[in-house]
Amino acid sequence: MKVLHVITGLGIGGAEQQLRLLLPHMDRVRSSVVTLTNPGPVADALRADGVPVAHLGMRGNRDLSALPRLTRLIRRGAFDVVHTHLYRACLYGRVAARLAGVRTVVATEHSLGAAQIEGRPLSAGARALYLAGERLGTTTVAVSDTVARRLVAWGVSPSRVRVVPNGVDVPRFAFDPDARRAARRRLGLAPDAYVVGGVGRLAPGKRFGTLIRAVAALPGEPRLLLVGEGEQRERLERTARECGAADRVVWAGAVDRELPELLSAMDVFVSTSADEAFGLAIVEALAAGLPVRYVACPALDDLPPGEVPGARRIGGSVPEVTAALESVPRERFAVPAAVRRYDIAHSARRLMSLYDRLHHSAPHPVPHPTPHDDLYDGASCR
Repeated sequence: MKVLHVITGLGIGGAEQQLRLLLPHMDRVRSSVVTLTNPGPVADALRADGVPVAHLGMRGNRDLSALPRLTRLIRRGAFDVVHTHLYRACLYGRVAARLAGVRTVVATEHSLGAAQIEGRPLSAGARALYLAGERLGTTTVAVSDTVARRLVAWGVSPSRVRVVPNGVDVPRFAFDPDARRAARRRLGLAPDAYVVGGVGRLAPGKRFGTLIRAVAALPGEPRLLLVGEGEQRERLERTARECGAADRVVWAGAVDRELPELLSAMDVFVSTSADEAFGLAIVEALAAGLPVRYVACPALDDLPPGEVPGARRIGGSVPEVTAALESVPRERFAVPAAVRRYDIAHSARRLMSLYDRLHHSAPHPVPHPTPHDDLYDGASCR
């Protein structure tokens, strides 16, 4: 079976990294990827993994010339399934797949929060456009039960929604004392320093300003290790200076391979985001054995109570986060069995089963034209 994944961009982000993590485990399908924009570090990593990646060269949200180019690419590639990821790719990808005659069109909803989608506030127009595009697909995959409920509340038919949770490579995040020492030396963190950690895009929805203020209010001058990059970097640096904590915040930037090492360097993980679709960074922190304090995490909220004793939901104000951090034990936890439910290999198997079921029940299979593999030479498809 040939599957084309269409994604808005391939910079470092949750959906992008999730796609890269999934593909090596999908050994029963031949996967290719096309990115509408920004063939960034994840595109390079996918190519290094042997996955063909094409860049469509889309110039903006209203670049309608991308639609016929994407349609031709799908038709020539003779794909059995088109799988779209992120809002813009879902809109263009579903239309192009239908125009190309593909009968099985799957979309994963990675980033639908209670009041935002992909970090942007929801609007009536965005919702109407989303629902119009959704009807062109076959199935919408929700990354959590919470997202599935949000989709149905929006107006998506429950019969069109399937839940395939995000996955984590659990062994990759196992705590490593040698990695902890090496990371702390590299970052200038003392071996005995108390290190609070946060991971995510430096964007308003992650509310890292709250975390900076909370850590600044703690006694004993603990350090804050922030892993991620984004448009709020300068504003957050200014917040740290205003709080008198500029010398206590370590900015690690956007990372990929180094993340397990950085989690090993932390003593507690905090997520101050109040609106999440899954909470992947939280699950990764639990896989590293860290105590976790979080404001919102569907991945944990969808589990039976008490299954993750190292994690605790907290309030989202600065005083509440500060109070929560004052009572965190300085110890690693065993990886909860519940975290292993989110093993990436399990998620990949569920997706492959979904492809099989949908493809074999498609009403009118489309004859496959001759593939044009030259579309995947890494160049822009113009």
